Amino acid sequence: MKSHTHYLWFNTKQRQEVIDITDEVAAQVAQSGVLEGFALVSAMHITASVFVNDHESGLWGDILKWLEETVAPWDPPRYRHNDTGEDNAAAHLRSLTIGHEVIVPITNGKLDLGTWQRVFYGEWDGQRRKRVIIKVVGE
Repeated sequence: MKSHTHYLWFNTKQRQEVIDITDEVAAQVAQSGVLEGFALVSAMHITASVFVNDHESGLWGDILKWLEETVAPWDPPRYRHNDTGEDNAAAHLRSLTIGHEVIVPITNGKLDLGTWQRVFYGEWDGQRRKRVIIKVVGE
């Protein structure tokens, strides 16, 4: 069985951003030489997410609005975690809600995604250096 590991690094300009990383993941699959297997894509920080969805800016706005208004408003006094001197409890809850990793099948040497599916990195507490691991395994 083959395996290949690569790290993507991010330092977002905004505290919250959604970034399409599909092409970078596909490039690592190609570099790995794996024809049949899986790609694990995982945020290595507890205030970030990796998810699969549609590449459409209106949807991204909807996701950010949903996180802010329904899931975890950015309201530091609201959260006990922030009593420690932090202000990012909302980012932890957003990551927990969206999830921190995905597994994407590889078929015939390519990511086997649905028609509109793309892989995204969701940053919920950015403006500092963070990373994502891409682990490709298979034959």
